Amino acid sequence: MFSHVVIFWTDPAIPDAAGKMVAGANTYLKPIPGVKFFHVGKMSGSHRPVVDQSYQAALNVVFESKQAQDEYQTHPLHLEFVEKVFKPLCRKVVVYDFE
Repeated sequence: MFSHVVIFWTDPAIPDAAGKMVAGANTYLKPIPGVKFFHVGKMSGSHRPVVDQSYQAALNVVFESKQAQDEYQTHPLHLEFVEKVFKPLCRKVVVYDFE
């Protein structure tokens, strides 16, 4: 298994940028072959101080292998997501990949 977790800080000047990020991820990323588990959503508030609440949206994708994730990164739908959704909406991103 290979997990790919992406944390997005969206542009506060764009109305509902987090919602647009989530919709775009569902449109472009979810159907890419090799994805075993896909979850994208807006940050969920918490009363626990240990929970980071500075971001607006997050993506969690699980693949069978690192090779499947590498293929996902170069898939045309992923590249289209980067150009049409990520670049216009996102101001900062942090990625966590782990096996």
